[in-house]
Amino acid sequence: MKLKLLFTALLFSLISYAQIPAGYYSSATGTGYTLKTNLYNIIKGHTDRGYDGLYTTYLSSDRDYYYENDGTVLDMYSENPTGIDPYNYSTSVSSDKCGNYSVEGDCYNREHIIPQSVFGSNAPMVSDAHSITPTDGKVNGLRSAFPHGIVASASKTTLNGSKLGSSGVSGYSGTVFEPIDEFKGDIARMYFYFATRYENNVAGYSYDMFDGSSDKVFTTAFLNMLLTWHAQDPVNAREIARNNAIYARQNNRNPYIDHPEYVQAIWNPTADTVAPTAATNLAVTGTTSSTVSLSWSAATDNVAVTSYDIYMNGVLKTSVSSSNLTATITGLSASTEYSFYVVAKDAAVNSSPNSTTVNGTTTITIPDTEIPSVPTNLAVTGSSSSTVSLSWTASTDNIGVTSYDVYVNSVFKSSVSGTTAIVNGLSPTTTYSFYVVAKDAAANSSAQSNSVNGTTTVISTSCASESFENIPVDTANDATYTTRTWTGDSGLEWTAALARTDLSLNGKAIVLKGNLSASASSNGIGNFTVTTVLNYSGTSGTYNLRVNGNIVGTIPYGTTGVSTTTTISGINIAGDVVISITDNSTASNRVGIDDISWTCFSGLGIETLSQNAFKIYPNPSKGNFNIIFDDTNGKHSVEIFSLLGQKVFEEKNMESSSISVTNLQKGTYLIKVTKDSKSRTEKIIIN
Repeated sequence: MKLKLLFTALLFSLISYAQIPAGYYSSATGTGYTLKTNLYNIIKGHTDRGYDGLYTTYLSSDRDYYYENDGTVLDMYSENPTGIDPYNYSTSVSSDKCGNYSVEGDCYNREHIIPQSVFGSNAPMVSDAHSITPTDGKVNGLRSAFPHGIVASASKTTLNGSKLGSSGVSGYSGTVFEPIDEFKGDIARMYFYFATRYENNVAGYSYDMFDGSSDKVFTTAFLNMLLTWHAQDPVNAREIARNNAIYARQNNRNPYIDHPEYVQAIWNPTADTVAPTAATNLAVTGTTSSTVSLSWSAATDNVAVTSYDIYMNGVLKTSVSSSNLTATITGLSASTEYSFYVVAKDAAVNSSPNSTTVNGTTTITIPDTEIPSVPTNLAVTGSSSSTVSLSWTASTDNIGVTSYDVYVNSVFKSSVSGTTAIVNGLSPTTTYSFYVVAKDAAANSSAQSNSVNGTTTVISTSCASESFENIPVDTANDATYTTRTWTGDSGLEWTAALARTDLSLNGKAIVLKGNLSASASSNGIGNFTVTTVLNYSGTSGTYNLRVNGNIVGTIPYGTTGVSTTTTISGINIAGDVVISITDNSTASNRVGIDDISWTCFSGLGIETLSQNAFKIYPNPSKGNFNIIFDDTNGKHSVEIFSLLGQKVFEEKNMESSSISVTNLQKGTYLIKVTKDSKSRTEKIIIN
């Protein structure tokens, strides 16, 4: 059942337990942009837990205790709120985190609702959990840096029904990404949070949804859409719990979850009370054994119609955007008559009168008992130290093949919709056997395909590289400085702001006036190498290399036409990393970038802290203990892991002489303390 269908009384009860600190919003006075600025002063200056710290936050903020109630990662881009999820991820399985990916279900990473390229991957925006959620890596890459919006015509549809395609947002003709209805309000409130928390920065960010101001922030068309999403998908128990969990980590809150009424008070202080006219000419345009298709003529409004609610037998069934004057109602019973009417709504959620009512009758069900044909030509197409890539020839079916199940050593591994798969989570230098089974919508399964063997490789020290050869050809606009997005050599999603692609360095290259960033890469980073050249006129200068939003080195470029290859050594950051090249020292310089590569993190070359560098007291303990540092002048970072490898605690760059840890659950844990480039790990037992 969808959470937004909870009774209003229950929602108010949940909100009353929202754990808002007493007096937290006492200075949230006024209306309009005055109120927004007052909220900014309340929520600014939050505790930045760092980019790696997001995964620690997700342990409490983004777990599914609301739909399947199984504690898996709650991913808005894969969750099916009314049925079985297409795939799930576990917070305790390290291989579920990206890494590289090929299809949905490979791994999950961190989705910036406002893309990193908008703010140059800078802190604290790059690690603010209020606007960053765990999502499937493939869908995150598909969404890329496109705005969220209403899709008029989908070019791609994900397994949970999210869509990428042409815009149905009035006045915007670009590509947009549309989440499912269940999470549109959640995402809208993340945008409103970002516009408020970063009020002092946002006017300088170039993004198609933004208008260049620090108060309104959004263009009128996108603002109307966000207001509609906020109203139609109200705050629910999941959002309240997420807000509380992030507050416990960051020490600030999303005010639009605690007080949804602030949205209208700020962005629509003069209420619109005029309802749209009724939709007309509602008609049934087609039926099957489980669907009825409808069409109607548009309603009108004094401001704008934003959506249509479709009612079936007097109960709300679904909603569509104002750009859609058709709908197909699914999941119906065969040989059954249903009645339908449509209600138009505007951004203030004023509702029109009901349209006329029409009846539609589904057809007779014809059972599908025919199994798909056997997939053929299964082959291994590639491998790494932890993956094997497969391809095969498609099966056929009397109605249609819907998925393929992939088996590893005769055990089910995953399902995919296409005819390729990357099987991950494998051990290095190990041989595995694989076969594939085709399925149709009636769950009829084919016989298994031929079996093939694939062997993983040894672990490589090279983590990722980028030659820029995969940048799409756009002959008409190659010489134009604009935003470029593409999938690179190592499967990472790259975004270049203010970039052209018509020049070369060592083969194809990117020429930057803005910033360059990649999606998350697994296995950390050791050393980084890049080649640069100053194109056209200008003087020598530098870019900053950032990892997870933090500057780790400087990339120089020389005089015009002279290429420079730079290696930044000893970065040594473990875990998932986001690489970005930012902060051109001379904004007008046009700099060619080519041949990027970096090695994986390796702890072998890191010096170890001495045994006396810190003490843990008491050890064993009953859940509360202190870590006392011998060097009180240095900066220390502390990470605590369960024996399953799950990070349960993290503090970075502390300058205090000790740190207190409380309420750790019973078990055995590993405590890693890092200072400068040295680290040491000790064990603690909690009784």
